[in-house]
Amino acid sequence: MLSSLVLYIALVIGLCVVMLGLSWVLGERTRYTRATLDPYESGILHVGFARYRFSAKFYLMAMFFVIFDLEAVFVFAWAVSARESGWPGYIEMLVFLTILIAGLAYLWRLGALDWAPQARKLPAPRAGPEDATHINPASAARRKAK
Repeated sequence: MLSSLVLYIALVIGLCVVMLGLSWVLGERTRYTRATLDPYESGILHVGFARYRFSAKFYLMAMFFVIFDLEAVFVFAWAVSARESGWPGYIEMLVFLTILIAGLAYLWRLGALDWAPQARKLPAPRAGPEDATHINPASAARRKAK
């Protein structure tokens, strides 16, 4: 048993070495020039910088989609076997969906599902020296007299 396992491992390693060696010997040598290092996609030349940064909101939305899409698979599998699982399966699915809806409500309330940024309120304007008339009416009267 052990000798056959050792023989199998030796054959796998030997096959890998032979394939890598043959590709190195028979493979084409590429001269790296500016034209060969340019990105090429179906005959369309690239425009701009390829390292465009996505917003973190994009990755959050993708993560939420994967999570809630996976839950849909569980619900579908339950729907297929609903008759066999009976009332206990029905109650378990209700608990599962309740937790799922609570998680969705939490994300919604947290604002994680809002794609666009919220409009901010501007702070109220501060009182300046010209608004000081309500503090000292005598100085306001002197200003008007001048």
